[in-house]
Amino acid sequence: MQNELLRLIARRLVQLAIVLIVVSFFTFALIRLLPGDPTQTIIPFGRGPFFEHARARLRSDLGLSKDFFAQYWDYLTKLVRLNFGHQYSSGRSVGTLVKQSLPVSLELMIYAQIISLAIAIPLGVLAAYRAGTRTDSVINTTAFGALALPNFVLALLLSFFVGAQLKWLPTGGYAPGWLDPIFNGSVHMDLGQHLRYMVLPAFSLAVGQIAVYMRLLRTDMIATLQENFITLAKAKGLSNARILWRHALRPSSITLLTAAGLSVGTLIGGAVVVEVIFTVPGMGLKIVQAINAREYVELQSYIVIIAVLFVLVNFLVDFLYAVVDPRIRRARAA
Repeated sequence: MQNELLRLIARRLVQLAIVLIVVSFFTFALIRLLPGDPTQTIIPFGRGPFFEHARARLRSDLGLSKDFFAQYWDYLTKLVRLNFGHQYSSGRSVGTLVKQSLPVSLELMIYAQIISLAIAIPLGVLAAYRAGTRTDSVINTTAFGALALPNFVLALLLSFFVGAQLKWLPTGGYAPGWLDPIFNGSVHMDLGQHLRYMVLPAFSLAVGQIAVYMRLLRTDMIATLQENFITLAKAKGLSNARILWRHALRPSSITLLTAAGLSVGTLIGGAVVVEVIFTVPGMGLKIVQAINAREYVELQSYIVIIAVLFVLVNFLVDFLYAVVDPRIRRARAA
């Protein structure tokens, strides 16, 4: 078992390295296809030899006058040393910007996943237990409706009605949360205020996932309830609640775990829109700002970090498989 675990970790580390190289290369190449020139953003006005010379010198100072592969090699060697470079326009360290924005996006995605699972699991179990009944029909219809509603539309509706009209929650901004001190040292944190700012963005991001998770769990749960060990549990006189939550839920959660791991990409994509709508200063908002400012180095760093995060989350899901279903653990140990 220990040797199998070590081999799994080594294999995942190799995959992580490959993903880092592939993503960094294609990101570097595709970003170079974006229209515009960073020097035009930094020195936006003026024509004539003086300004052209100034832009040419700036392009040389920024390393943009080198050929493509020389630029990529410089970027990759710095990335391996966790040196994310500097913004073209301000000279600020991209690493500092990452430390400020990454915890914000992580908190938002974690809250969205917690909300999704906290609502989807009970609904999925109930729908499976009441399969074919009116309760099941109502839950499924509501789920399909939620799935058809884009998160940016829901975000705008919540921002307008709950925030602007009812004034129950803030419609934008951010207060430091529990991850900020870990990334940025001593930061004053008001958890209550932090959660007030994060409720609307997190719920906007979670609603679509609730429908997906609920449907997946319902399908697997219905199949599990037909298994022989469930029939045996009923014959022993165990309560329905114990059968559902103790014996049927765990083996029915494999597909749900897979979906939760793969949904990191969906959450990141949704977070870009949600963070812009609610002005949450996470990586999604920073990506949009970096695109508009042609900040190539900053944008590359955010995308590579997102790719690494996606691989690490799915790495964790692999371990959770063995926790949820002992049969997988025994198969790996064999």
